[in-house]
Amino acid sequence: MTVRTITTSTLKALKNSVIGNPAAKLALAQDTALIHLLVNCLKPPPTSYADTQGSPDDIRIEAAHVIASISYGSEVALVSLIRANVLHAFLLALSNIKPHDPVQLKSALARGLRVLSTAIAEVVGPSQLGLKTWSPDLRSEAKVALSYLFEFDCLNIFLPLLADPSSQTNIAIAQLISTTVRCEAHRNAVTEWLPPAERSKEIKGRRGWEKKEMVNSSSSARQGGWVVRLLVNFLQKKDLKLQEAALGAISSLAMENTAVASTLTRAWPDAVDTPLNIVLNLTKSRSTDVQLTASLCAAHVLRANASHHPGSIDYSAALNVIHVVNRVLSSSSETPQNKIKICYTLYHLVKDDKDLCREVYERGTLEKVVLLAKHITPLERTSEWEEDEPESTLALREATLTVIAAISLFDNNIRREVADDLHLVPTIQVSLSHKNIGVRHAACTCLRALSRAVSIIRTNIVDSKIGMELFAIFKKEDEDPRVTYAALNTICNLVNDFSPLRPKLLDQGLLPRLMQLLASDDMNMRVGALWAMRNTLRTSDPSTRQTVMTHLCWPRLVTLCNDSNLEIQEQAMSILRNLAEDEEGVDYVFESIDTETLANCITSGLESSNEDVTHHTACFLANIANGSREEQDFIFAHTHIIHAMHDCMTDAKSDTRCPLISCILSLVQSNIRRKHELTEAGITSTLRHMCDWTAGVSVSMSPGGRHHRIRMDDDKEAAKLARSVLDVLEHSNIGDLL
Repeated sequence: MTVRTITTSTLKALKNSVIGNPAAKLALAQDTALIHLLVNCLKPPPTSYADTQGSPDDIRIEAAHVIASISYGSEVALVSLIRANVLHAFLLALSNIKPHDPVQLKSALARGLRVLSTAIAEVVGPSQLGLKTWSPDLRSEAKVALSYLFEFDCLNIFLPLLADPSSQTNIAIAQLISTTVRCEAHRNAVTEWLPPAERSKEIKGRRGWEKKEMVNSSSSARQGGWVVRLLVNFLQKKDLKLQEAALGAISSLAMENTAVASTLTRAWPDAVDTPLNIVLNLTKSRSTDVQLTASLCAAHVLRANASHHPGSIDYSAALNVIHVVNRVLSSSSETPQNKIKICYTLYHLVKDDKDLCREVYERGTLEKVVLLAKHITPLERTSEWEEDEPESTLALREATLTVIAAISLFDNNIRREVADDLHLVPTIQVSLSHKNIGVRHAACTCLRALSRAVSIIRTNIVDSKIGMELFAIFKKEDEDPRVTYAALNTICNLVNDFSPLRPKLLDQGLLPRLMQLLASDDMNMRVGALWAMRNTLRTSDPSTRQTVMTHLCWPRLVTLCNDSNLEIQEQAMSILRNLAEDEEGVDYVFESIDTETLANCITSGLESSNEDVTHHTACFLANIANGSREEQDFIFAHTHIIHAMHDCMTDAKSDTRCPLISCILSLVQSNIRRKHELTEAGITSTLRHMCDWTAGVSVSMSPGGRHHRIRMDDDKEAAKLARSVLDVLEHSNIGDLL
């Protein structure tokens, strides 16, 4: 569309032409001159209206509407708006709003800023409702734009509008917070922001050594910040749209934010109820939209508040959310969009919480989700099905499979219910090959959860051949990396020692594909590739070990043991541990790595700050102690290993301390002459301290450890092993063993 002169009527016609018309949006986005003309229209009068006809305010309002209309649905349009610096234009226009300017202008500018910012945030991610795919160039430019939006000077422009007399403006800014705050840095920027008047009051009202929340009990910090305080006030208004917007904003700010969540669970001064209880009451609102947003808000508050205190979730409050979930899933009149939202609410409520997963399983919620997934998924694969399927159905299938995976992750009974009783595997199988990336990703994630059960691998997964179908997806080099990673996580389960698929996967190219992923720039992909090799080596035969190490190579494994990334170190040390699970494996390690290099790897592992690295190193040492006399002597030939063992024994958790003491027990049972070296290293006295401490005596260890004190947790297994070592040392004669 060519527009020579900007008038109110031409802008309205332009707006109407692009609504629901992707081709018109694309054409407009490619008209650079028109985009710049629209941006100029946002500027305050009089300088920007030389080529326009009509009321300046009406022109600005309609220009904001047009820009908002083209912000969604086209990558080309969004790129054009970002490059035309429209975000800055909206902020500049809002910063120049005068008291006498009409409310409609302010709300139109605020809405335009919200719509454009939301489109930008959706590209940057993480997505709030399922996987999305964007070009790398757009994502790069969107990241810069979103970072700009949360700069302090920009916050000073749009956050004060939460206190504007216009509810329409309040709604737009609350919605902006709800849809654009997606990371910790942005949450902190918004929650810590104060208007200038309160900022100076906070600074003047405290002495230099005081924290700002110590000054008075009603300070903003004690109520989650100025923004959160206003949003909670909005919840108590009668405006349903304002309530919904405020709930969405609080939800985004409370997500994984313990500081904000904890303030919402406490009573505020002069408040009739806690903010969380106000939110929970709104889950019973007459408005379904308010119910859904309140449920999501409550889920984020409950999980964030309990994040540092496992097992402390408020189950009675969680039941309010579960009741809404069950109602929406059971209703035949609810829209697919509402069911998508409630599935992700359920996901955020139960994710990584074993007890909550069990709760929703026992209350029938899981069954409702599974039946919904099956209902919307035809098992006959046809091109017509994929071509004609509505986007809302695709998104709902992705949502259902995603939440089923989360609920099934921890409990074999739940997994068997899903696979054997509810028969979901065919639905997962047909979804694996769907053209939609989100559906494929969710199907892989769901299969990963089910494949944690040995019985399901040996029956459902093998019999249906779904395991090999997933492997085909895993091998595709042009697959979306997120799908590949989800498939990789499933492969890690399918190559375990109890899986009948391990030999078949090895024969059909597992290791070359893992080596490709190990060379990736994606750290998660590298860790996953090593994890798959680690599981492949567990209780493996010599042939499998040699096949794996032919691809991985010993020099690379040594390098990985000393990698700067601790997760890489963990997997590498676990690979060493699994290679040395029997005497033949220990011999293989000593034949392949020189003793000095091996000793340095072990010492580095024992001294690691990462408990998982330390644990796998300790287990590797215990395996070496079961080797030949020469391999056992290797430990004592390198005194730095003995000293590192001593420090680790006094410092580590029980699951690391036990294999170390088991190692020592094997060594002294083999040769009592090692008693002197153990005493010199301080290990014998530390073992005695362990026995004393578990008997109720609190003791400090001898100097030389990292923290100089044995942990006082209940460690009966370690004490039992320590007593066994001492019994051997105290009741054996050296002559008997020579």
